[in-house]
Amino acid sequence: MLSNTAVPYYYGLFRDAVLRGEIPVCKEISLEMNRIDFLIEDPRYYYDDLAIDGFIAFCENEMTLTDGSDLHLLDTFKLWAEEIFGWYEFIELSVYDPNQNAFVKKIVKKRLTNKQYLIIPRGNAKTMYDALVQAFGLTVDKTSTHQITTAPTMKQAEEVMAPIRTAITRARGPLFQFMTEGSLQNTTGSKANRCKLASTKLGIQNFLTNSLLEVRPMSIPKLQGLRPKYNTVDEWLSCESREDVVTPLEQGASKISDYLILCTSSEGTIRNGMGDTIKMELMSILHGDYFNPHCSIWYYKQDDISEINDPSTWMKSNPNIDKTVSYETIQRDVERAENSPSARNDIIAKRFNIPMEGYTYFFTYEEIQPHSHRSFNELPCSMGIDLSQGNDFCAFTFLFPLSDGSFGIKTRSYITTLTLSKLPGAMRVKYQEFMDEGSLFVFDSTILDYMLVYDDLDAFIYDHGYDVRCMGYDPYNAKYFVERWETENGTYGSEKVIQGMKTESVPLGEIKNLAESRMLIFDESLMSYTFGNAIAIEDNNGNRKLLKRRYEEKIDNVSALLDAFVSYKNHKDFFE
Repeated sequence: MLSNTAVPYYYGLFRDAVLRGEIPVCKEISLEMNRIDFLIEDPRYYYDDLAIDGFIAFCENEMTLTDGSDLHLLDTFKLWAEEIFGWYEFIELSVYDPNQNAFVKKIVKKRLTNKQYLIIPRGNAKTMYDALVQAFGLTVDKTSTHQITTAPTMKQAEEVMAPIRTAITRARGPLFQFMTEGSLQNTTGSKANRCKLASTKLGIQNFLTNSLLEVRPMSIPKLQGLRPKYNTVDEWLSCESREDVVTPLEQGASKISDYLILCTSSEGTIRNGMGDTIKMELMSILHGDYFNPHCSIWYYKQDDISEINDPSTWMKSNPNIDKTVSYETIQRDVERAENSPSARNDIIAKRFNIPMEGYTYFFTYEEIQPHSHRSFNELPCSMGIDLSQGNDFCAFTFLFPLSDGSFGIKTRSYITTLTLSKLPGAMRVKYQEFMDEGSLFVFDSTILDYMLVYDDLDAFIYDHGYDVRCMGYDPYNAKYFVERWETENGTYGSEKVIQGMKTESVPLGEIKNLAESRMLIFDESLMSYTFGNAIAIEDNNGNRKLLKRRYEEKIDNVSALLDAFVSYKNHKDFFE
C-alpha cells in the first residue's frame, strides 16, 4: 500500500547490510542513499511496495536470460527497479471531465522517477537490466507505447533486444504463453488466433496495445521529435559520441505522463566529452547543489586507484561480483594492467569505473604525466608552429635541448571566445585549467587575427627570454605568419615540415623513445592533454604518422613539437 513514511523494502535490506559492513560502498553510492533517506522523511513522496512486487513477479515468471535459461532477479536489480517503480507523488493537474464538459483541477498520482542513471563496470549485467525494464513496459503497460533503445552502434543496441526475443521464443510464463499463441501470418482470420507479441522487422511489437520497441541510432536527428515512453541509452559515457542524446529523448518523452529514461554505461577513456558534462550534472545532484527527486543515480566506482589491489573493496564498483562477474576475472585484468601499460587505462576505467585521461594510443599513461615545474627562461630553443586549425586552435611548442640529452618543452596556444563558448561543460573546465596555467590564451574575437597572435607570441618569447634559433612549421594556413617571422627574424633556420609518413615516421619514433625514457621535460597540463590524444596510424611498412581521430581531440601541440624536433635535427649546429 502507499505510505509516505515506509522504508522501501529492498533499499532497507541494502542499507542494513551497508551499516553492518557487509557491503562496502563508494562515496557516490552513499550520497544516493542520503537522497533516498530524504524521500523517506519527506511526506510529499509515497512508496508503493506492490509496484515493485509486480515487476519482480513479471521478470522471474516470464523473462529468461539471453541463452534461454531461467532468470532469477539479482538483489541489485530489485534495488534499482524499486527506485523507478516504487516511488510516487500526487500533483494537481487540469483533467478533462466529460460529465462537466470542461477541464477541472484534480489530484493525480504520478511516478516520481523519470530518469535513472546507472554507471557500473562491465560484467554487471546492466544490458540485461535494460531489457527487463523494456519488456515490462512493452507487455504490462496497458497503453500504446513507443519504446526506444539506443547505443553507439546498432548492433550494440540489439543486445537489449536479444533477451526479450529469447523470452518470447521460450514463453515460459502464462503471460507470454498467451501472447505468443497463434500465428503472425494470420491477418484475416479470428483475432483470437493471431499472435499478440512478436519480433518483427520493425522491432518487437505488442499487437494487443499497438506498442513497439525499436532500435534507433545514437544521434540527435534520429531521436528528436518522438513520443517514446520507455527509453534505454546504453554506453553513453564510454563511447566517443559528442552528442547529448538524453536531452532530445527527454524533450520528446515529456509529452507523455510517467515516461522513463534509463541510461546505463560503464566508465570510459574518452574524457571531456558530452558524457563527462552529463556526469558533472549528476554529481551536482548527488551533492545537493540542486534538488531533483525525479532523477535516480547509481554510480558504482572505487574511491581511489590504490583500491584496485585490494579485492575486499572490489564490491564498491562491482556490486554483482561473484554473481555475474568473478573475482578471478577481475584479478586477471588487474595483473594484465600491471604488466601491459597500454591496456592499463582501459582496464581501470572499465573494471573499476575510475575515470582515466583518454586512451593513450601512442603515448602510455606514464609517459604523459607532467614533471615538476621547470623554467627554461634564457635558454636556446627550437620553435614548432601548427596553424592548421586556424579557425579554432593555433599551437606553438618550444623545444629546449638540455645538456643531459633530454629536452624541455613549453607551449603557447590561442583560441577565440567563440570557440570557448561552443565547448561543452566538461571541456570548458579543461580549457579553463589551460588558461589558468598560462599555456592557452583567449582572444576576444570571432576569428583569429594572425598578426595579433604574432604580437602576443613575440611578447611571450621576449618576456621569457627564449632564444629561438630555428623554427619548424606546417605550411598549411601558415603563409602570412611565416612571412612576417622570416621578415623580422630572417629565413635562416626556418624549416618547412610537410605532414605525412615520409616526414613524420622517424622523428615520431625518436620522440616516442624520449617519452619512454622520461626525457621530455614538460610541466603543463595542455601538453599532457595533447600527448594523451595523440594517435599514430601505421602502414604495412611500419611507417607512422599522427592522426586526429576527432576534430575535438586536440593534438596540435604534439604536431608543433614534431615540427620543432625536425627543425632542431636539421640545425643541430645552431645549438653547439
